[in-house]
Amino acid sequence: MTSFEESVADVLAGLGVGDVVTYGEVAVEAGYPGAARAVGRFLATHEGQPWWRVVTSTGRLVPQHTEEHARRLRAEGVRVEDGRVIWSRAARRGDQ
Repeated sequence: MTSFEESVADVLAGLGVGDVVTYGEVAVEAGYPGAARAVGRFLATHEGQPWWRVVTSTGRLVPQHTEEHARRLRAEGVRVEDGRVIWSRAARRGDQ
């Protein structure tokens, strides 16, 4: 993996049950601000990553996988309505 991919994987590995972050937040935490789309490409091409814990800045779920995305998040206690995460303190990483 590239250093970018390793950094993104490290950030994702730090996510726990019920954590929800945006693509942009992952990029910033990985040390690559502005690389939100690259985080999305990483998730689309690397199996085994917790992709369901990552959403857009507006909380929108992955369009092609909305039902699966919502199912996985709900199983972790995250509130989802109309294809979006309903942000709460508990849904944000580190706001516990």
